[in-house]
Amino acid sequence: MLSDLTPEALHTRLLAGEDIQLVDVREDVEFDFGHLPRSLHLPLGELPARAAEIRRHGPVVLICHHGVRSAQALMYLQQRLGYDNLLNLRGGTDAWSQRVDASVRRY
Repeated sequence: MLSDLTPEALHTRLLAGEDIQLVDVREDVEFDFGHLPRSLHLPLGELPARAAEIRRHGPVVLICHHGVRSAQALMYLQQRLGYDNLLNLRGGTDAWSQRVDASVRRY
């Protein structure tokens, strides 16, 4: 089951101090161009080998450019590895930049 979170809802939760692990699954050049602060950079292609870096307790928000690759990551982690604490950032960094924080550059 795909659970998502709007940029505004994520922003509210982060401002409230909630302990959320942010995992950005974009490629190196995309991540370097701009990302949410405190994001773990874990490209989608490296997910099988590095999945242990994603915590199993507490909320984890998966992030990409528009929300498609992060949704793929979420489905993989849920279906193959049994994660049940994942959320997908709806609209990805593009929506975050437009609706929450313009300092995260768009492309």
